[in-house]
Amino acid sequence: METDLDLLASSPEDEAGSTFIIPKKEISMVPDMGKWKRSQTVEKLLELLDTLDRWINETPPVDQPSRFGNKAYRTWFSKLEQEAEALVSTVIPAERAAAAPEIAVYLKESVGNSTRIDYGTGHEAAFAAFLCCLCKVGALRISDQLAIVFKVFNRYLQVMRKLQRTYRMEPAGSQGVWGLDDFQFLPFIWGSSQLLDHPTLEPRHFIEESVVNEYHQDYMFLDCIKFINEMKTGPFAEHSNQLWNISAVPSWSKVNQGLIRMYKAECLEKFPVIQHFKFGSLLSIQPAKP
Repeated sequence: METDLDLLASSPEDEAGSTFIIPKKEISMVPDMGKWKRSQTVEKLLELLDTLDRWINETPPVDQPSRFGNKAYRTWFSKLEQEAEALVSTVIPAERAAAAPEIAVYLKESVGNSTRIDYGTGHEAAFAAFLCCLCKVGALRISDQLAIVFKVFNRYLQVMRKLQRTYRMEPAGSQGVWGLDDFQFLPFIWGSSQLLDHPTLEPRHFIEESVVNEYHQDYMFLDCIKFINEMKTGPFAEHSNQLWNISAVPSWSKVNQGLIRMYKAECLEKFPVIQHFKFGSLLSIQPAKP
């Protein structure tokens, strides 16, 4: 019997999603994440994310017995629920205004779960879907490709990390020491692409704290490692064993290829992750035509 996962694997959206997630060669050797051309849509997206960031400042954690899952997150999330469609409407073309409610679903799904107060790779995938929808309605274009990753997605990461820290969010479906990271996956794929053919930085260097501290502002992969170093204590090999093993891979090309295979197997093809993914008119689950 055909399962929903089989349908997803045969759907045009799986192909579109993979194409969207797997970066083009142009992403490699980006010298500075902050110097890419910004279109008007990119600027509006950054303003949207700035708004989410400001709401965190306006919604401080509350005193509660439990150390994790601060309930003030639900107050923050309720603001997004109320304002999501209006926020999306500021980004998409006026003639595509009817798509705002559907696209807003992915934005709301991308920031974590308000019941469990957790966040994981499924929520991250929802933000990728949100960006993909903006491409489909013509708000984002091919010329925005680098800015989507190194401006918009990077700003999204900053806001998510602030949420995780402020409200002590639990990792959703974390595999603990055996997983790549408690919260993210895509920035490791895009970040390793950015380091392809780098003349001096090799995979073995990302476990060196001095290297991470020097280069993290320019390289997405190293910025992810810096966040891990800030959030976890003890030997890197113990709290991040998968990444420790990856540091022994000889080239960024092999790291990148392995991460893409791992993402498909551990995220896109895992029911506990993909069961919450939403489909609609923009991202359909219908089988692709042969």
